[in-house]
Amino acid sequence: MSQSGNNLRVRRTQKLLREALIELIEERGFDALTVGEITERAMVSRAAFYRNYQDKYALVEQIFAEAMQALFDAVSAPDTAHSSQVWVRFFEHIAEYERLYRALLGRKGSSWFVLKMRASLIDLIKGLGRLALPERPIYPAADEFIPNLLATMLVETITWWLEQGRPYSPQEVANRCILLTTAIFKETSTWQ
Repeated sequence: MSQSGNNLRVRRTQKLLREALIELIEERGFDALTVGEITERAMVSRAAFYRNYQDKYALVEQIFAEAMQALFDAVSAPDTAHSSQVWVRFFEHIAEYERLYRALLGRKGSSWFVLKMRASLIDLIKGLGRLALPERPIYPAADEFIPNLLATMLVETITWWLEQGRPYSPQEVANRCILLTTAIFKETSTWQ
């Protein structure tokens, strides 16, 4: 078979496995799932699964890496020069990948994934100081407390927002996060 035919088959298999994983997480929870259940739901062989992934963690890791890359691309876009636009893009991305984040961060998700998400957000906050207000964070670069606090706040905000059916628009939830972050930075600027 041609190289493009193989690539198409691989992409199709990966797509089926991802969809099956998310469906099963929504139904049963991540920790209870087995590779056999995922392959059965996706209607692909175990061999096809193991050609692509080492285990269910590798599958979710790849899904997460791709979602994080899309998030980084969204918040790094040239038209996000102002930090409020970064936050809006952030929540627009979460809305676009709602089913994935709701499944993995929600009650049936995995604490492993929550920790991965928080660690990625810490890196994002450190790498994009403009994600938080004011434009330049007012805390020592070596201080891990503030980025950790903000990342935890974001994970909890995302989880609540999705579980409640997104009662606020991305713009509104972004504005609320900006206000909270501004208050945090105002307070921490007084710390010695």
